[in-house]
Amino acid sequence: MALNVLLIGSGAREHAIAWKVAQSPNLGKLWIGPGNAGTAAYGENVEVETTDPEAVLALAQRIHADLVIVTPDDPLAAGVVDCLEAAGIAAFGPTRAAAEIEWSKSFAKQLMADAGIATAGAKTFDNAWEAREFARAIYMADLQCVVKADGLALGKGVVVCDTVAEALQAIEDAMVHNRFGPAGARIVIEQRMTGRETSAHAFTDGVTVRHMPFSCDYKPVFDGNVGPNTGGIGVYSPPGWLDPAIQSAIENEVTERAVRALAAAGRPYRGVIYPGMMLTADGPQVVEFNSRFGDPETEVLLPRLRSDLLDICHAVAHGRLAEVPVEWSDDATVGVMMASAGYPGEYETGFPIEGIDSVDSDVHVFIAGAQRDEAGVLRTSGGRVLCVVAIGATVAEARTRAYDNVRRIHFEGAHYRTDIGATADAPIEASR
Repeated sequence: MALNVLLIGSGAREHAIAWKVAQSPNLGKLWIGPGNAGTAAYGENVEVETTDPEAVLALAQRIHADLVIVTPDDPLAAGVVDCLEAAGIAAFGPTRAAAEIEWSKSFAKQLMADAGIATAGAKTFDNAWEAREFARAIYMADLQCVVKADGLALGKGVVVCDTVAEALQAIEDAMVHNRFGPAGARIVIEQRMTGRETSAHAFTDGVTVRHMPFSCDYKPVFDGNVGPNTGGIGVYSPPGWLDPAIQSAIENEVTERAVRALAAAGRPYRGVIYPGMMLTADGPQVVEFNSRFGDPETEVLLPRLRSDLLDICHAVAHGRLAEVPVEWSDDATVGVMMASAGYPGEYETGFPIEGIDSVDSDVHVFIAGAQRDEAGVLRTSGGRVLCVVAIGATVAEARTRAYDNVRRIHFEGAHYRTDIGATADAPIEASR
């Protein structure tokens, strides 16, 4: 079996997936649309409008793809998988209806309520005036809230509000000033949760669920979990502080329950699903569901995967996940994201990147936002630029190795947190 594979996406997540898929003896040829300078080492980058289902289908047909792996959230929400499957092309990733668990927070909240999945109390609003009144009532009751754009906002549509003034401003930004475009026309105002966070990834074909190791990513841009939220600025796996009994509860009572609920709702789910969890004083609660591989979580999870990723994706797409092994190493991994100065706000690009050739041979540098110019020079092209991932027997060992290699890489304005993995045994509590 030699499979022609099309991978949709262009970030460090896709670089990591391309690296892992390329190890499969069952791979014929790999195309990545549009890919980046990192994915080019494992296949052929091809231009495609990833949120145009017909364009992705045309490309898949042109290259005679046997499997299309769709990982970013926007193409899933646009119905790319639906279009491929209707044309008889196998796809790894949920349909638009199944992916609504991510692209609509209000849908996810209702699904969780119906399925008995623990999450914070929340209310959905299409009217800014009603939202403001609700926010004021929360703070009059001496509580706090989180304002969330209902739709996809590149991981930045969540505002944790310390004061009523901040909540009112967040409502104004989303619903009046259209900061998040159509994604913020509807908002969800949620009771603020405090606790330790973890991500619980799993493969599923809609019936069988195979859980991945737990991981912990860092959203705020600065050390100590301060500053604006990012798409993810660092990550480690596994969290040594996470009790096995709590892990089992999350797997059984959250992830598997959500898969069953989606199937019962006529939205069978195939792909990767992962809830972001908050371990509150009242027990584990879902912060949000995601309908794809996380980024940067993927970059630390795949180096721990012993099994053939292509075989897993192919089995998921054909409803045969129970037939393939999914095995993981006991290693620890730490990923440090190097970002452009100013990210997640405005930033400049085009700066040359130096030092990647000097990293240790067993340290991965997954490219998030970098491209080669006509002279072959690697230059920054995005907010998140590189994810440097190291492996060790413990998180502490992996962390030391990751930062040792980060310090060898240079580009103008490079920013990274210095505390990724430092609290792996006793993490800083966060509010979401």
